[in-house]
Amino acid sequence: MMDTHSFDPFPVLHTPRLILRRPCDADAAALLPMRSDPEVMRYIPRPIAKSEDDVRALLHMMGEALQKGERINWAMEWRESGEAIGLIGYVDILPEHRRAEVGYSLRRDYHRRGIMREALAAVVDYGFERMHLHTILAITDADNNASGKLLESAGFREEGRFREDCYYNGAFRNSVYYGLMRTDNRRTGNGSSVTNEPA
Repeated sequence: MMDTHSFDPFPVLHTPRLILRRPCDADAAALLPMRSDPEVMRYIPRPIAKSEDDVRALLHMMGEALQKGERINWAMEWRESGEAIGLIGYVDILPEHRRAEVGYSLRRDYHRRGIMREALAAVVDYGFERMHLHTILAITDADNNASGKLLESAGFREEGRFREDCYYNGAFRNSVYYGLMRTDNRRTGNGSSVTNEPA
C-alpha cells in the first residue's frame, strides 16, 4: 500500500551522468534558458519565463507542493559542470490510487544525448520501488513525437488520445496518454542509485 510521502529527507537519485536533486533558487539562472526557450516550451502549457524571478517562482511553487506531498521535482544536475540542465518529477500524486503523472523538460543544448531517457529510468525506478506506485502516467501533446518516442523507449504504452482537451497558446490541442504499470516489462539496468539529502 502506498503511503502519503513526505519526501523528507529528500531523495537524491544518481545516474552515470546526472545527479537528480532538490531544485533551489540558485538553479534559476541555469534553468532560465530552458524555461524561456519557445522551442522547449512549445508543448508545455505553462507561461514562458521572462526572467530568473519567473523561474524562482516556479521553483517555489514546486517546493510548496513538495511539502504537501502533492508532487516531487528533481533538478537534473550535469555531473561534469554541476549545473542544472533540466527538471523531472511526479505531479498529481494520488496515493489512494497508487498513481502519479511524470513530467520533464531539458535544456535544448542537451537534447539528443539520451539524457532524458537516463533521468526517466531513474525516476520510474524510484516511483515503483520507493513510492510503491502501481501506475505511472504521462501526457504529451499529440504533435510531440520526440516525447512519445522517449516514453515508448522506456516501456510506456499509448493508452488513449483525447481531442482538443487542452487549451493554450490560443488553440485547443490534442493529447496522448501513456501509461506504465509496475507489472509491465520496463527498461532497467540504467545504473541509478538513491541516497538521502543530508538533514
